Amino acid sequence: MRILALAILAIGAASAAAPAQAQTYDPNYPVCLHVYGRISYYDCTYHTLPQCNASASGRSAQCVINPYFAHASQYPSARRYKRHYNGY
Repeated sequence: MRILALAILAIGAASAAAPAQAQTYDPNYPVCLHVYGRISYYDCTYHTLPQCNASASGRSAQCVINPYFAHASQYPSARRYKRHYNGY
């Protein structure tokens, strides 16, 4: 029983030592700046790629499209079509 209690205590201490990370991408902006370095992070505060590229210029950074942008799937693709079932 003591071993089980110590194991639970060790797991609890290990999980408390590493703080939970926040969401990497902000869903309100379509473009993110991925900054590389000792601490890599994403800065999702850009509306256009040229705006982000201006900020990334001269830095160890790259602009990426935000995969979690809230309005990304607002308009359906033109390639989609509906199949109609006529019942026969």
